[in-house]
Amino acid sequence: MITVVKQDTQGQPRISYTGEIIERMSNGLVIEAFWTHPSRNLGYTQFETGDRFVEYYYTDRWFNIFDIARQDGTRKGWYCNVAAPAIIADDHIRQIDLLLDLWVHPNGDILILDEDEFAADTTLTDELREEARQGLHTLLQMVAERQEVFAQIMDTPRTNN
Repeated sequence: MITVVKQDTQGQPRISYTGEIIERMSNGLVIEAFWTHPSRNLGYTQFETGDRFVEYYYTDRWFNIFDIARQDGTRKGWYCNVAAPAIIADDHIRQIDLLLDLWVHPNGDILILDEDEFAADTTLTDELREEARQGLHTLLQMVAERQEVFAQIMDTPRTNN
């Protein structure tokens, strides 16, 4: 069991939950967690109680990636948080959210989220803004080139998730 602590741009805890470690990487950790809250419709997808999240945290990358599937195993898509590199300890992961997010549909269609929130934020330094933009660019490149977890993209028409 490991606790994930998502922090705001000032390093204050915003959300925490637990998951199980399923893989240790030289540059991070992969955990499995489940959506335990009531259903939440985001417009482009819906998180439902029991959805499985396989979450990839990196100590050397400016993002994390959540591979999200229904209870029956059907992939809903990938939710990517642009964030400072993860700080991983034995019992917890801490990561500062840098506001930008990316949704990737199972067919590879993308939706960049929260650009307005990122632009309006007054707490991010110029350096953090540049790292965030580079993190988003790296994610977009990974999707376009079908790299790593995005190698599983199915080039088929989109269905509602």
